Amino acid sequence: MKLKIIRRSYTHAQLENLNFFNSLLARLYAARGIASPDELNHKLESLLPVSTLDGIHAAVDLLIAHRQRQSRILIVGDFDADGATSTALIVRALRAWGYENVDFLVPNRFEYGYGLTPEIVMLARQREPQLIITVDNGISSLSGVAAARNLGIDVLVTDHHLAGAELPNANVIVNPNMPGSSFGSRSLAGVGVAFYVMVALYRSLNDKTLTNPATWLDLVALGTVADVVPLDNNNRVLIAQGLERIRAGRCTPGLRALLEIGGRNIQTVIASDLGFAAGPRLNAAGRLDDMSIGISCLLADNASEANNIAARLDQLNLERRAIEATMQDQALAAVQHLEAFGVGGAQNRYGVCLYDPSWHQGVVGLVAGRLKEKLRRPVIAFADGNDGELRGSARSVNGVHVRDLLQAIAARRPGLLIRFGGHAMAAGLSLRAISLDEFAREFDDEVAHWQQGGSLADCIETDGELRSSEISLDTAQLLRGAGPWGQAFPEPQFDQVFNIKSTRVVGERHLKMWVELEGEPGRFDAIAFNFFQGGDVQSKIPERARLVYRLDINEYGGERRLQLIIDQVLAEHLS
Repeated sequence: MKLKIIRRSYTHAQLENLNFFNSLLARLYAARGIASPDELNHKLESLLPVSTLDGIHAAVDLLIAHRQRQSRILIVGDFDADGATSTALIVRALRAWGYENVDFLVPNRFEYGYGLTPEIVMLARQREPQLIITVDNGISSLSGVAAARNLGIDVLVTDHHLAGAELPNANVIVNPNMPGSSFGSRSLAGVGVAFYVMVALYRSLNDKTLTNPATWLDLVALGTVADVVPLDNNNRVLIAQGLERIRAGRCTPGLRALLEIGGRNIQTVIASDLGFAAGPRLNAAGRLDDMSIGISCLLADNASEANNIAARLDQLNLERRAIEATMQDQALAAVQHLEAFGVGGAQNRYGVCLYDPSWHQGVVGLVAGRLKEKLRRPVIAFADGNDGELRGSARSVNGVHVRDLLQAIAARRPGLLIRFGGHAMAAGLSLRAISLDEFAREFDDEVAHWQQGGSLADCIETDGELRSSEISLDTAQLLRGAGPWGQAFPEPQFDQVFNIKSTRVVGERHLKMWVELEGEPGRFDAIAFNFFQGGDVQSKIPERARLVYRLDINEYGGERRLQLIIDQVLAEHLS
């Protein structure tokens, strides 16, 4: 597989509209489709109007009616960071606004699976709720919503996942991805939907003595980043506002504890710190244990309690990393075994399915993600579920909408999939173990259909070259503050030819080096994380290669130094 570098393009007219910015920033923004500085206004007033989200007025009416009755309300969340932040946000808001009986329930993924199932409704029934609010789930919970309604329990579904052909019979549904929705952004995370509902409720209560929902924008930022949703203008505003509050020290004690135990400086936190420090530790609870632990961390009101729970989450994350490393090595070995068969090898497949009976179902998504990056193909990793089922986690590549792909398979082969759901880039599914080989063939065929016009996965988008003077600590700092960067608004990465010097392996998998531009003074500290994978150690590192890299700041011992993060080493792209 030969990777193709595609440099992001822009027009002179686009640059003219952005001449307010530094010349480098102007071309980076133009290459990401920014047409006006107004699109980079991160003030709260730039958010899409709350009233334009379909179903939100009916949701408020339902919530106010239950406030007047002082009903018992149960939030049913999901077991990932988006679900946890959504749950914590609504619990905090309702408790602060005069709702006296508010609790939460998160399905244990190993016993109940995903969403509001009839089994979860029976479990919830023990708490005698008059209203169930689903967050980050519910749009596909037809039987679960029906079970709740049959018991006389009202249901408010707040979700952002794509709806199926049939909708649940909830009292109210709020979802920007509902068929026919007129809302201006389909990219809201579950926590973004929850925030919009709470803002609308706050305005209807019309009591300025109540806590403003903007207080919890730190949770919105965390959930949005961790769920890797596309960062359109609206999501960038939500994240930027959350980061502003975190840097000012106005964040929930639990999020502060998660960032600090991850070694992040609160005053300089950026979006990637939420994605790589706080998010994984929060997610570790849902992957290995019970997400109630993570939600309790976000609901903690004092530093001592938050720090204690964060330490437990940190330990779970260490366990998760160890499990993931073993599974990743096994998966890479399986891929190498496939390659030995030539035409059937992983690189000759459009979509790859892998399964091992020893794999942990809470970690298969991470393994699928790692393999997707290595193979540059959609990957589904499966683990054993209950009663002869396999539970899979899919990770996709640009140009292949994996949830729609699964929908196409389900329509063509009724009964092959037991259940599925998700987004463009990630999805979950269940099938019978005896159907795995059949499904793998269908998956490969369907990915091939999606990529008839050529695969975007073998293309690497970059922002071209930097001048030697631009490869600096000042530029790295400029780019840190120019985001938030993320899905569909990618962090700037560049490509050019370097001479590679003084290489050494650190942490068994990572390659440290010094790199130099030909004919230019100076050398730059650089690191390629996970350069060596699954025993795939190159006997000779090239002395000269085209590097795809990002600028980063390495803070150690009170010093801040420039560091290049190397994403690709391409010896064959030297021209």
